[in-house]
Order: sequence, then C-alpha cells, then structure tokens
Amino acid sequence: MKASRRVMLKKAALAAGLAVAPWAGSALAQSGKAAKKDMHYQDKPKDGQQCATCIQFIPGAKPGASGECQIVEGPISPNGWCIEYIKKT
Repeated sequence: MKASRRVMLKKAALAAGLAVAPWAGSALAQSGKAAKKDMHYQDKPKDGQQCATCIQFIPGAKPGASGECQIVEGPISPNGWCIEYIKKT
C-alpha cells in the first residue's frame, strides 16, 4: 500500500523537528524565564525605576544583595532595571 503525500510530509516534518530539538532548547524553554538581553536588563536604575521596587523582584538573603526575578533569568541586582518593570503598590 502506497503512503499518501500528506502522510509522507507529516512524517518528514516530524523527523526534521526531532533532529533540531536538541539545539532548540533556549534559556526560556529550560528555565521558564526570559534572557536578560531580551528584557533589556541593565544593572542600574532607569528613570527612578529599579528592581528593588518591582513586583517581580525576589530579594536576596541580605539587604542590597542580588536577588532573583520571577520572569528574568540569572542573578538580579536590586538596583537593576528591565522593560518588564512594574512598580509595587
């Protein structure tokens, strides 16, 4: 029995996807967070906005120490800033 063109194309697309999968694992896919460069993260405040006053910021163990962000990967300075800044209320 001959396979239809549609079935052959689906199998080819699946095989191509599986072949690329090991290299497709971006930081976002692995950690669920965005890369600093994608969020335009910087280690200094911008226009009075800084990570320490953002709702996404998770403070470090000591005051002034780097913390984490709920959406940006890696260590985050409390004095930093990114495009996803949202002021705490």
